[in-house]
Amino acid sequence: MNKGKFLVTIVLFTFFACTNDASDTLSKPKPDTAFLKKLAQQLVNNSDSVGLRFNYIEALDSVGDYKTAIVHIDSLIYNDKGNYGLWFKRAKLYEHAKDTTQAIISYQKALVIYRSADGLLALANLYAETKNVLVLTLCDEIDNLRIGREYDSYTNFFRGIYYARIGNSQQAIILFNKSIANNYTFIYAYMEKGFLLFDGGKFTEALQVFKKANSVNVTYADAYYWQGKCFEAMNNKPEAIVQYQQTLALDKYFTEAQIAMKRMKG
Repeated sequence: MNKGKFLVTIVLFTFFACTNDASDTLSKPKPDTAFLKKLAQQLVNNSDSVGLRFNYIEALDSVGDYKTAIVHIDSLIYNDKGNYGLWFKRAKLYEHAKDTTQAIISYQKALVIYRSADGLLALANLYAETKNVLVLTLCDEIDNLRIGREYDSYTNFFRGIYYARIGNSQQAIILFNKSIANNYTFIYAYMEKGFLLFDGGKFTEALQVFKKANSVNVTYADAYYWQGKCFEAMNNKPEAIVQYQQTLALDKYFTEAQIAMKRMKG
């Protein structure tokens, strides 16, 4: 997992199981071409079926054919421009296609129709990553809804991401701590906090954060990898190797860990 670009993926609004980048070392599943062809043929026979077309869009999304999926979602929006769900799905498709600009535009249009907390969170996520100060306003708006601690955890996390991306590590860490206080299982908050400590040369502190992340989720390969990075930075080669091996035991396709092991043996 590459640090620094970790678009959180929140299950509440599809929490962005995501990210997205949290398991980017795994390959995307191979397209089920037979199933896609079956859906496509059904659409030919039932071209007016909104439900069928949406199922086709979901299938295209699942196999990474975002371009075709966007064409179909646009055809639905053309006939139903005031549908929040369609604009939200369009935003997700562009987000999956890594077109942040169009994703933001689509989330903004969705929120004009319906000011949902999940939509606000989705847009806040992208604002944070693109260093847009409006993320702070959106997070305040969500907090004012008083939905609960889980949402408070997300808003503090996105504030933290914003401050981390603009270089204010001290404020970012404060906010990541608040995020963790509201949801101690929120693995991404631990990871982002650890990244900042690591980048600041505080390897011992970073190591403790990554260890805590693995106490929350013992099968999270990324945290073991970063434990290895910390040990390597502290010139503890034997322990670094142990952590890289653990990473690969959990995810044999973890490219960075593979490279690290070759480096350790070199």
